[in-house]
Amino acid sequence: MAHPGSALRRPFPEPARTDRGRELFDAEEVAAWLTETGRGNNPSAQADVAAYASPAATPGTINSTNSTETHAGHFEALTALLALRVTSGSTLGGLSSAELLDAADESDPDDHFLYRELEARGKQLTPLAQYADRLVDGSYNAAAAFEKLMTDRFRTGLGGHSTVALTAPAIELVAAAAVELGRTVGSDPSFVDPTLGGSDLLLGVLHRLGDAGSPTFLTTKDDDGAARLVRRRLRAHGVRAVPLDIGTDGSFDVPGPAVQMAQFPSPGCPSMGPDQILAGIEQILLQMDDPQRAVLIAPAGVLCDAAVAGTRVSGLRADLLRSGRVRAVIRLPQGLRRSQPRQAQALWVLGPSFAEVDIADRWTMVADLIGQELTPAAAQDLLADIAASMGDRAMVRAHSFRFARLVLTRSLLAARGSLVAAAQPTGAAQRRAADPAAAAVRADELLRLLTEESGAGQSPDLRILSTAAGPAAATPLPAAAIHQLLVAGALKYLQGNRLDPDDLAGAGSTRLIGTAELLTTGRSRSISLLDFTRRHPHGRLTEPGDIVFCTSPRPAAVVDTQGAAVVLFPARVLRINATKPRGLHPDVVAADINALPPAAKDWRNWRLRTVPESQHQALTDALQQIQHAQRLARERLLMLNELDNLIKDGVSCGSLSLAAGVPTEGNT
Repeated sequence: MAHPGSALRRPFPEPARTDRGRELFDAEEVAAWLTETGRGNNPSAQADVAAYASPAATPGTINSTNSTETHAGHFEALTALLALRVTSGSTLGGLSSAELLDAADESDPDDHFLYRELEARGKQLTPLAQYADRLVDGSYNAAAAFEKLMTDRFRTGLGGHSTVALTAPAIELVAAAAVELGRTVGSDPSFVDPTLGGSDLLLGVLHRLGDAGSPTFLTTKDDDGAARLVRRRLRAHGVRAVPLDIGTDGSFDVPGPAVQMAQFPSPGCPSMGPDQILAGIEQILLQMDDPQRAVLIAPAGVLCDAAVAGTRVSGLRADLLRSGRVRAVIRLPQGLRRSQPRQAQALWVLGPSFAEVDIADRWTMVADLIGQELTPAAAQDLLADIAASMGDRAMVRAHSFRFARLVLTRSLLAARGSLVAAAQPTGAAQRRAADPAAAAVRADELLRLLTEESGAGQSPDLRILSTAAGPAAATPLPAAAIHQLLVAGALKYLQGNRLDPDDLAGAGSTRLIGTAELLTTGRSRSISLLDFTRRHPHGRLTEPGDIVFCTSPRPAAVVDTQGAAVVLFPARVLRINATKPRGLHPDVVAADINALPPAAKDWRNWRLRTVPESQHQALTDALQQIQHAQRLARERLLMLNELDNLIKDGVSCGSLSLAAGVPTEGNT
């Protein structure tokens, strides 16, 4: 139809054809319409059209049953043409199919990466070459055009890339770690990706190095489509990969200083199971020597989480740890895998085994970045921790780790839970006092000051002892993730009630706790219990001691000491099992949640501290006294604020006057 605001009143082009119910338009006609009518936001639409369109097929070659297969063939041919354009150094659109094949034979005489992909296109080769030239013109250069095709491949779901693709921050982190590790093995190390179809990490290294050097890349010598795509991609970026021979048993050999990188599952094997992933890591580990390094990324469920405990996979993982080459185990935050953003990934960093160190004394660096946003500053600090983990005992002891903690490898082998459980948890646990005696002295000093200022009746009546004072010190259980506590029966999870807006319109005597109450101090709403039970007969009320929490926009929690409140979803409830609490205390749980960073959305992996059973009631009594004193202080502050306003307003308008020489705190 004609657009009423256009000068030419030109109608939008009609569909060129229909493919499985989808209307397809001629990109040239659409670009011309945009230019002539002035519509759209891109004044260079005609110049950029190739970067946003797909090539037209030769009439009669595509139908509804083979269009996906043909699209894959076009993708292979276009990537081959872009690689050919780089290797030949000239445009291709003016060449016939025979001339294009001659050029391909000259660039790839042994058919390692592009000849067969072009030969398979037949009559379509010439129009595809013309499209490839236009794609380069609209994408700045051949390498950028190649990456545009790769992005389209993720969008259309062709091949294993879309299944296992990592996000840009994940690729940048692994590449940066590889470059950093390369500096620890000498000059000009080679970078190796022994997985089938893996190239994202190599490209990440290339971008990371920039003009700083010309790295040597080694990739698998396989002749299937995934491996050939890797070689074409590197050629499009001006890099010639060295072929890596991999035996039928998966073994291979990398000579000299090298840094190996691998993502599991790989694009060429997207359905790898945990045992296959660990078998692939084993092959990398077996061929390594001390001048070599490796950084590997895979699902955290395989590399570090407790989910594999008690299975065959757990034994395979333990065997790899016994080698002594696993220098670091790092659990990464969620959101680093495109197709499965809720699946957490983990890094294994491999390095020297320090054979001269007794097996019982070997160490491993562990870190848990759950809830930690990978900002540039955080990534840089993590890289510093990774680089330090390659050093000997003196070096690692001299480094101030931000995220990591050094643990004895034998403790990892003995652990039944997560490998990174020993890492310093996030949240309030980071505030643990390093010197218990100093903490006790400071607490006693604060109590003395409060008593002197407010009097004995308005300050907590506590006697604090340092656990360093004697051998009878109570030892709490180690911190544990919420999902572990749920399985153990120490916690119960309850969803909030889903209420309609009409349910919230009326007032009542029953407290309502939602996200607003969790995030805003002093906010309170109520609801009619009669209306609630009538409209929601299966609705639930809280019990005294329930922890009500939310995850968005940031983690927040309160302890409902009264109970009988209605929790409004998306707020939820954690209820401690009174018969087997496993050391959990509601106030400590709420404090741990409130201290989490805003990015910590995966509540099932939040780690909670515990309290020694002998201290549970004493802590409850102490906190009640402190909270009572806090309420008195808040009430006093409100009265002081009110008095402040009354005096200022009264004196300024003449309704009040102050006697001279009123004593102040400094001269009473």
